[in-house]
Amino acid sequence: MPELRSGPPHSPHERRASAHRLSLGHLLQQSLRMTARDWRAGELTMLLLALVLAVAALSSVGFLADRLHQGLERDARQMIAADFIVRADHSVDPQFADKAHALGLDTATTAIFPSMVNSVAAQTGSQPGSQPVSRLAAVKAVSAGYPLRGALKIALAPGGPEREVRGIPPPGDVWVDQQMLDALKARIGDKVKVGGRDFTIGALITRELDRGFAFVNFSPRLMMRADELASTGLVGYGSRVTYRLLVSGSDASVAAFAKWAHERVDNGKMRGYALESLQDGQPQVRQTLDRASHFLTLVSLLTALLAAVAIAMAAHRYMRRHLDSCAAMRCLGASQRTLRALFVFEFAGLGLLGGAAGVVLGFGGHLALFWWLGSLIDVNLPYPSVWPALEGIAAGLVLLIGFALPPLLPLTHVPPVRVLRREWGDEGRTAWAAYALGVALFAGLLILAAGELKIGGIVAGGFAGGLLLFALLARLALWSSARIVRSERLAVGIGWRYALASLERRANASALQITALAIGLMCLLLIAMTRNDLIEGWHRSTPPDAPNEFIIDIQPDQRDLVTQYLGAHGFPGIELAPMVRGRLTAINGKPVNPDEFKSEDARRLVDREFNLSYTTQLPDDNRIVSGDWYGGATKPQISIEQGLAKLLKVKVGDTMRFDVTGLTVDAPVTSIRKLDWGSFKVNFFVVMPPAALQDYPATFITSFHVPPERRTVIDGLIGQYPNLTAIDTAPILAQVQRVIDQVIGAVQFLFAFTLIAGVLVLYAALAGTRDERMRESALLRALGASHRQVRAVQVAEFVAVGALAGLMAAVGSQVIGFVLASRVFDFSIDFNPWLIPAGVAAGVACAAVGGWLSLRHVLMRPALQSLRDA
Repeated sequence: MPELRSGPPHSPHERRASAHRLSLGHLLQQSLRMTARDWRAGELTMLLLALVLAVAALSSVGFLADRLHQGLERDARQMIAADFIVRADHSVDPQFADKAHALGLDTATTAIFPSMVNSVAAQTGSQPGSQPVSRLAAVKAVSAGYPLRGALKIALAPGGPEREVRGIPPPGDVWVDQQMLDALKARIGDKVKVGGRDFTIGALITRELDRGFAFVNFSPRLMMRADELASTGLVGYGSRVTYRLLVSGSDASVAAFAKWAHERVDNGKMRGYALESLQDGQPQVRQTLDRASHFLTLVSLLTALLAAVAIAMAAHRYMRRHLDSCAAMRCLGASQRTLRALFVFEFAGLGLLGGAAGVVLGFGGHLALFWWLGSLIDVNLPYPSVWPALEGIAAGLVLLIGFALPPLLPLTHVPPVRVLRREWGDEGRTAWAAYALGVALFAGLLILAAGELKIGGIVAGGFAGGLLLFALLARLALWSSARIVRSERLAVGIGWRYALASLERRANASALQITALAIGLMCLLLIAMTRNDLIEGWHRSTPPDAPNEFIIDIQPDQRDLVTQYLGAHGFPGIELAPMVRGRLTAINGKPVNPDEFKSEDARRLVDREFNLSYTTQLPDDNRIVSGDWYGGATKPQISIEQGLAKLLKVKVGDTMRFDVTGLTVDAPVTSIRKLDWGSFKVNFFVVMPPAALQDYPATFITSFHVPPERRTVIDGLIGQYPNLTAIDTAPILAQVQRVIDQVIGAVQFLFAFTLIAGVLVLYAALAGTRDERMRESALLRALGASHRQVRAVQVAEFVAVGALAGLMAAVGSQVIGFVLASRVFDFSIDFNPWLIPAGVAAGVACAAVGGWLSLRHVLMRPALQSLRDA
């Protein structure tokens, strides 16, 4: 319907423009007709499929992250058993409890420390022939009122009914977990010795939400009353106990107490104190889930990036195929505003449809991810909010508007004659400006989806850098190869000569095609590396035979006795490492003050003693990253762990001073080591030559693998040398392995999205110049070229494109694989020399198959018909 106005048009141009200024209803109707026609012609299939995949990948991770966030926020009080916590490595100053009571808050206390627990029944000989059973336990002494938030779950027999309790064990009783019960071979009602006192096992702990993932808490749990702790004689000067004051009450009172506590601890420089708020609830769980979430986010972003490339390639082909129809509409008087509105409405509708479909698919995908990762936390998570769905739909619109509309916008700005002649002139700048806006919007989308500026920025910047580098290398390779062929320096056939000349003639389109193909192949090769090298390396970082038993507190006169005992019981060749206690007092002559460090980890490290050691041999799971290993040096020298050096800002050449039993040891840092902590072998932050420390008091430590059926050997060793402490790390290894398996399963599931998106990119890249290839092949046939010559040109062109893209993809995937292994997974992988030929072969194969599928009909039809179809 023409637009109504107060008076008649005054000129033919104005009358024509008025006739084509359609109402909003007519624009929507025409846009729907265009969409339906394009869909029937198959023009929108690629765009929609790439869009759905991108939204599905992003929203699946978004739904999972949203549920985790809501669940952790909802249950944070239960997961710290309070609203606020004051933690200290010594008894908490009474002023904190007094202030909490003054504000009307409830309080409770806990004290957690490791200690050996003995089975009384085994010691008294009630089981003839049995050896005393001793286990290192994570003892937790709790006061009345614990827990302030949430509840414990206990059972009166293994496998029996659970019940919630908001209280503490009765006097004379302790509660233990199933691991403690199995380790002591005990039953409910049996006696155990804790320190110098016997207790009765009164119940089995089946749920303890505030247990945490600290090292000590991986040991079996024993919970007792705080008012009976003194009777055990376990806590005294030098004991390593973590004290907690739990606080709960109204939000306003808790906030007032938190502000007061921060003023005392932060501004008062109170050493050994830390404050935990509701937002910190179970930081170890958050860290584990955050690491998994970050990696899954990277995979989803990779899928979105591939989808963006596929959408851009498909949009370019869509633009070229609609060039004539747009020109015809401009010749018939369609205004720039009308054409722009039609395209915007068509792609906005496609974005909403694809976004909605992707959100539905992503919701199902997040259920699969939750099945793999949900058991990492033991709370019921709420249903996700609507935000991930809205973000997914917004992602679809950004992808289409940012990468599909730019190539179409110049069509609405140039005169009809210039469009019909394919003359763009300066109007092509409009497309580049639109692309720049689209890339900026997409970068913002990546940062929003990552939930972190650093990760999203690195991914967006790295991808943009890769695109530019691949495009530059492709243009350079095409230019140089064409020059070499034309100069006849290399004798090649007519097929290669014409193919390379043709690629250079449409250099922009060829470089875009090679770049897109390289990006897709790189992602697919990276998937293969991740499924093989990276996952194998991840498993290898914590092998099945990793040490699961640590023996500490071995005295110097017990060294030979312990190794002889272990050797006689099937563990020969066990090496004992010396451990010397020392406190860092100065760096480069400047006294060390914990308050000068911004990092809480650094302050905690310099505020306590270090475990120093000495050796002449570099451990096999260590590698030097800076400096030189001191070897058999006789003068004091230091080799420091890489993370500690970074934390303390220490470099090779700096001098460190340690106080060891009142004497000072000054030594220069001559090397920095990278340790494989996942090996679970004995490692030290600081090691020196034997001459520097062997005259100081030391105890010895060792670690080795003990099969479950050989646990009695450790019981016998502890029974023979009661001063030794055995730390069973099997639960830690099991936890690590469980997390690895779950994250790998989730990553493999998301990689299915990436794999499909990569295939779409390959297809879009190869189909991007399909029409031009068909036209050129038809022209060659019309000019008299034989089937064999046309086929030779096609083969040469596809081999050149595929080989170049495959080479860049192989190198790029190898580099990214190394970065992932060292920066994300923290292990090393070996260079795979077969990856480059495999990448080249994959590129040639993909290009050949794609070319054959797209051009196989050209040789079977008359040249005139092919020219008409082209």
